[in-house]
Amino acid sequence: MFFPYKDDNPRILFPFVTYTIIVINSLVFIYQYFILPPESLGHIISTYALTPADPSVITVFTSMFMHGGLMHIIFNMWFLWIFGDNIESVLGHKRYVVFYLICGVGAALAQIQINTGSQIPMVGASGAIAGVLGAYLIRFPRATVHVLVILIIFITFIRVPAMVVIGIWFLSNLTGGLGTLGLEETGGTAWFAHLGGFVSGLVLNQVFKQIRIE
Repeated sequence: MFFPYKDDNPRILFPFVTYTIIVINSLVFIYQYFILPPESLGHIISTYALTPADPSVITVFTSMFMHGGLMHIIFNMWFLWIFGDNIESVLGHKRYVVFYLICGVGAALAQIQINTGSQIPMVGASGAIAGVLGAYLIRFPRATVHVLVILIIFITFIRVPAMVVIGIWFLSNLTGGLGTLGLEETGGTAWFAHLGGFVSGLVLNQVFKQIRIE
């Protein structure tokens, strides 16, 4: 296992947008799994998750704030916690909100394009967060990231450049995505949502250098 747990990249602005996104996702998760009656969960998923075969503008956005399980939300929010604050600092709060949401849209469109006929609901902030990783790779490729490495019984902590961490993340998603090509249904991980969000982040990072939002 290769798990980043913090970076040494100082931020300029207090990342209240990043923290707000984490809080919203957490509250939605608590509502889904701890407040709703279990028999209502299926209805909520079918109503607000994104189904590639039957997408809508509403579900493209609502699905970004839903998760399929505890580890799903923990990993997503942890990555956003580590990398989101620095992107919010360089973009500013308002541009960061727009950037994050557009990356999520790009992620959804990529998955829809690849799995057009899929009836499997898609949820998660992974695509939008992948966009944050794309921007981080361009902005801070040599920033130091602290990583926990577990190989069977061997456990250690190392520090590596961000481009190594994000590069490994990208290659694992690319490999996973290519392995699903040609399959009618690809349950589990929405690989191409991750890749679509990542590419969106790379592109939007350049675009947002030229855009001001007052």
